[in-house]
Amino acid sequence: MTKFRAKTISAGHGEDSRKTKIVGNPGTDVKLDVPLGVTVYREDGKVLGSIDNEGETIILARGGPGGNKDNNFLGHFGQAHHVRLDLKLIADIGLVGFPNAGKSSLLKAISRAKPKIANYPFTTIKPNKGVIQYDDHRQISIADLPGLIEGAHINIGLGHKFLKHVERTKLLLFIADVQGFQLSPKHPKRSCLETVLLLNKELELYDPELLEKPAVLAINKMDTEGADQIFSNIQESFQNMNKVMDSIPEEIRPERVISFEDIIGISALKGGESLQKLKVSLRNRLDEFADENDPNIVDATKVLKRNRAMITEKGPKVT
Repeated sequence: MTKFRAKTISAGHGEDSRKTKIVGNPGTDVKLDVPLGVTVYREDGKVLGSIDNEGETIILARGGPGGNKDNNFLGHFGQAHHVRLDLKLIADIGLVGFPNAGKSSLLKAISRAKPKIANYPFTTIKPNKGVIQYDDHRQISIADLPGLIEGAHINIGLGHKFLKHVERTKLLLFIADVQGFQLSPKHPKRSCLETVLLLNKELELYDPELLEKPAVLAINKMDTEGADQIFSNIQESFQNMNKVMDSIPEEIRPERVISFEDIIGISALKGGESLQKLKVSLRNRLDEFADENDPNIVDATKVLKRNRAMITEKGPKVT
């Protein structure tokens, strides 16, 4: 996108009017192909439209009616805009985690994607997208997004380049290293629980509505020493979060703790039953999300609740 900042694209010129056709033939359109997830902004910040589904089109600038000075039929200039195209990746699931948590390894293990994998932070600097294929041919898209760091909400590190992609996902899959995370010797070492809460806070500070999305937590590297006890403590902590919050440093304490549908221990590199359990969980949660947002089901539920209320108000019929 950057190298095209000064590029001008113009549609074709229309023909002059004539005796048999006062308006004249229109000029040729110019159509640009863009990936799904592109939002078009005008220079004043107004959104002109977005492309979220195959086959969608947006008219960015309309041509003006033609004219002819010989018969005083006045034409008008067409529209002209300076626009910015912003891509927000569309996926069913957004993979959220700090650098080196195992996101790329997990994506490779459960989907057909082939992301770059290495044992150092920031291996992923651009979003990777994969597809989880189930035995009954159901497909679910999952995006491995660049790793967050503390301060991402104010655009530190990859900041907003990461966070904007989360907005276009239906479900969040948090992934955390069971042994915790330390970005560098200059940064504090965070425990696994602190890591999850810090991810929670970064999303909250960027956009609190992101916490409304359904979420699943995967604790990775369960094949390491002492992982079982740490995992058990994390499960217990999320069941009694009110008691735990006082022990969490204030700078990483979120105002609202996200509610995880499932907390699953996995080993992204070794695979096994844990990954299959995770795949089943993700599918079930997405199916529930689809049901909750199906207008037909929602309307039916409202009717059912209303009928139940009417029966309660009237009381049972006695014969």
